Amino acid sequence: MPQQSIQLCHKGAELNRACDLRVGNVIHLPETGNVIVAGDLHGHWRNFERVQKLADLANNPDTHVVLQEIIHGGPEDDYGGCLSFRLLFEAIRYKINFPQQVHILLGNHDTAAISNCQVLKGGKEMNRAMQQAMRRHFDEHYNAVYDAMVEYLMSQPLGIRTHNRVWMSHSLPADRFVDDFDLSILNRPYTLDDLERPNPVYLLTWGRRQSPESLERMAEMFDVDTFVLGHQPQEMGWSLVGPNTLIVASEHSFGCVLKFDLSQPCTAASLAGQIIPLNTIE
Repeated sequence: MPQQSIQLCHKGAELNRACDLRVGNVIHLPETGNVIVAGDLHGHWRNFERVQKLADLANNPDTHVVLQEIIHGGPEDDYGGCLSFRLLFEAIRYKINFPQQVHILLGNHDTAAISNCQVLKGGKEMNRAMQQAMRRHFDEHYNAVYDAMVEYLMSQPLGIRTHNRVWMSHSLPADRFVDDFDLSILNRPYTLDDLERPNPVYLLTWGRRQSPESLERMAEMFDVDTFVLGHQPQEMGWSLVGPNTLIVASEHSFGCVLKFDLSQPCTAASLAGQIIPLNTIE
């Protein structure tokens, strides 16, 4: 079991780096087809299964699935340890089965796991909870499995760009960091230093509550019209922020996904009309 998990992470990392659609740290989706965008999953197995059912990738080769923030949350072991690493490994298997169609974005909980820093969710320190569960599960192989998982997480892309001018990433820099954000991070390999505050990977995964003015400024910087983000909790599964940004969350019973046509013009408002509540998928 430990060796299978290690090999799984190595293979997933290899496929992330070798994706035909990847340029630097950005996935460039084709001009046609559909994309299904999930928000934060945080260990929610049932919603992950619903995403897979909706996508039906085996029968829809022109459909792409975007996942993010898979770890930290969901089922626990008998000692309160976080078992979300199991869902991450299942998502990597999904990527391996459909390497050009499944794209898993780097999120702030991933960077916390990589850097082994504290991250709270629901008042609980999630890295410690997940590490304790992994130690119990993998025993003396824990360090090797954790290192392989970190290698996988460090291979994930930072963003996704479409021909109809939509940008998808876990988040965007907070207002006070916008003008100093280093766009070169999209084109060069990122390092552990880039994950530290206030460096660019940190800013792209941890930023919250951007103002409409900053979002308009960043649309110019990224040369897009519309942003689709995760990261910010949404009680009803989604919300519009200003005129150009849609936030999607998929981690609870009211979680949602977004499905849209890559060939059609769109705005944040028109995309909001294409939100699908996950609890409608049986």
